[in-house]
Amino acid sequence: MSVKIQWLYMLLIAFVLLPLTNVKTLHAESIKIGVVNTEKILRESLPALEAHKKIDEEFLPRDAEIKEMAEQARILQDQLEKNDSTMEEIDRRELERELANLSRSYQRAQRQMREDLTVRQNEEYSIILDLIDKTIEHIAEKEQYDLILQLKDSVYRSQRIDVTDKVIEALDSKSVSQYPLDHESDKKEK
Repeated sequence: MSVKIQWLYMLLIAFVLLPLTNVKTLHAESIKIGVVNTEKILRESLPALEAHKKIDEEFLPRDAEIKEMAEQARILQDQLEKNDSTMEEIDRRELERELANLSRSYQRAQRQMREDLTVRQNEEYSIILDLIDKTIEHIAEKEQYDLILQLKDSVYRSQRIDVTDKVIEALDSKSVSQYPLDHESDKKEK
């Protein structure tokens, strides 16, 4: 047998035996993976529900003002339609101008409220996502997960690896006063 053939023979044996020696180490080092549905947490957890309630209460007065403006516009429109034939031209034009101004004010107030609402929702959403991330990290360390993935939609995932309910329970178990209302606690840490 030539040296080349002996060398190839030994290399072939090494490649065949190498995987067999690693089977035990691969089995001993199992990987623990979990998945979490963030959207479900944002719908069902206490901090998310409290944030929605807080925002609703915050914007309730502005919403009432906008509804009042809409009612005033409706009343002016009804007056115009009802008294159009009996009104003098000057009065009709004045009422039309008042209605147009009210309509612009209504649209401006509605647009401004939508923008402000979006900003506030994003602020609260950011705070809650930070809290969710910290809770997931805590669960991962406590239960020795190697990897936890945040999944929105998946075709299939086993309930065995879904930790969404654990995260919701952990969030709900804290009292509302423990949730940061702003990023002041993060600023203090930095």
